[in-house]
Amino acid sequence: MDEVMADALAEHLLRYNRDHNENLTLADLQGKWLWDVVSSDRHSALDSYLRSEDFFEGLAVMPESQRVMRRLMMNYDVFIATAAMEFPTSFQQKFRWLANHFPFIPPSNIVYCGDKSILRADYLIDDNPRQLRRFQGEGILFTSPHNIAVKGFKRVNDWLDVEKLFLG
Repeated sequence: MDEVMADALAEHLLRYNRDHNENLTLADLQGKWLWDVVSSDRHSALDSYLRSEDFFEGLAVMPESQRVMRRLMMNYDVFIATAAMEFPTSFQQKFRWLANHFPFIPPSNIVYCGDKSILRADYLIDDNPRQLRRFQGEGILFTSPHNIAVKGFKRVNDWLDVEKLFLG
C-alpha cells in the first residue's frame, strides 16, 4: 500500500521539513532511504510521524492508482497487502484510507502482515526490495527514490506501467 498506492514519502518529507525547517526533496533521496539522509539524532522524529494517530489516513493517492486498480479487479483477484506490524496505530488508519479511496476493494481482500513472503500469489508489486526477495511469486518493483538503483526485479515506474503490464 505505502509508496505504491499511498504517497507516504511525500507526507514524511512534508512533516520533517516543516518541523525541522529543512527543504529535503525527492532528488535528495535518490538511491537512499529517508532515514539515510536525516541525521541519526532526528530518527526518533521520523519514527514518531509513522506512529502518530493521523499519518496514514491523510496520505495522498498515487496518480492513476484508483482507475487502474478498478480495471485490475475486473480481471484479477486483487489483494492489498500492507506491512503494518511495526506501526500498530496504522491499522485503523490504513483501513479507513482504503475505504475512503478504494471503496471497491472488499475488506476481505486487505491483508495486514509484516513479512510478505507469507503471501501465496502470482505477483507482488512493492517498493521495498526486501519484501520481494523472499516472495515466491513474481516480484515487481514499484519505483521510489530509495530503490532507484536496485536491480534484479521487473520494474514499474507508475500506475500507467502497471496498467500496460497487466492490462495491455
